[in-house]
Amino acid sequence: MMLNGEKKIARPLRWAMVGGGRLSQVGYKHRTGALRDNTAFQLVAGAFDIDPARGKEFGINLGVASDRCYEDYETMFEEEAKREDGIEAVSIATPNGTHYDITKAALEAGLHVICEKPLFFTTEEGLEIKELAEEKGKIGGVTYGFSGNQMVLQMRAMIEKGDIGEIRMVELQYTHGFNATDEADKYSDAQKWRVDPKIAGPSFVLGDLSTHTYYMSQLILPNMKIKKLLCDRQSFISSRAPLEDNAYVLMHYENGAVGRLWTSSVNAGCMDGHRIRIVGSKASLEWWDSKPGELSYEIQGQPAQTLIRAMPYLDETCNADERLGALHVEGLSDAWANIYLKFAIAMDAKNRGDQETLDNLVYPDIDAGIEGIRWIEHCVRSADQGAVWVDFKYEQETQFI
Repeated sequence: MMLNGEKKIARPLRWAMVGGGRLSQVGYKHRTGALRDNTAFQLVAGAFDIDPARGKEFGINLGVASDRCYEDYETMFEEEAKREDGIEAVSIATPNGTHYDITKAALEAGLHVICEKPLFFTTEEGLEIKELAEEKGKIGGVTYGFSGNQMVLQMRAMIEKGDIGEIRMVELQYTHGFNATDEADKYSDAQKWRVDPKIAGPSFVLGDLSTHTYYMSQLILPNMKIKKLLCDRQSFISSRAPLEDNAYVLMHYENGAVGRLWTSSVNAGCMDGHRIRIVGSKASLEWWDSKPGELSYEIQGQPAQTLIRAMPYLDETCNADERLGALHVEGLSDAWANIYLKFAIAMDAKNRGDQETLDNLVYPDIDAGIEGIRWIEHCVRSADQGAVWVDFKYEQETQFI
């Protein structure tokens, strides 16, 4: 059954944002996802901007009461805790270096948290925050927005059924050319911090781009673990060093499969190079972000097929996230709406102690965020040692960076 806007939880959760203001590149994606059906979240407060006056004006223009447009997140958490109708959940849409402190403060204030990626700088921080979330009984989510495209779930279902046979190769790519020169590094505030290690962390495109695709590969292949990887990263714009604007990652999986990921912001002329191809012993599946409603299904020795979104031959887990029906194009805003709806369902289930719902809900949770951090750590460790193979450790034993 497709989604039609009916409520999935008893009432919308009272929701706020930290960041995501007028100059934000990502704030509108959060709001269009969270507020799509007006049944999952209700935006009632915010600390939208590092400039308090601009943030207040922006919040009022969104329809938020002026006295609930706060100058900073600390004040918001403190004041909202005093209200009977205070916020219950918060989304963090701020630069990477602020995520840990804001997430920790939100959980300590008794709030569910949705955070931008990459979650934090170290796996150690991620495990600490996971423990805090469990202690507080709250949900942590990560906005891997592309993962809400339902054809990704179709890939997962077909692979689980054995439709393409044993997995042999995993081909991942997320590239664009918008940083092929250093112009944006000079004039764009959103780009400046992304190439500043103190704010962005130990990586640029590995964290900013590849964590999306890596998570999606985990979503599609939940039973496959990486045994070892090799990362070779470059700073073609030298002023970005030590952060990379291009990287190649080779992977060996525990089941014998091999993988390759290319991530880049200097793929000159490329508008959308986001794709996932999974090659099995019998067939292959390929998804492109530029055509999110289509899935290429190529069986060896047979004509290539294109599976189309919303059709009855698709798996029920795929069509359960369908919104518009066949012939009508869906896209990234619908994908964000899908993951935000699942965030709301998870938060409601956590509040009610409904573990069965939580166990069966597929969404980018705090564990997904931690795995994204771990991915970056291993890639950086390999690259900084001269592009060498490193064992992929799922339980953090040493501090890599």
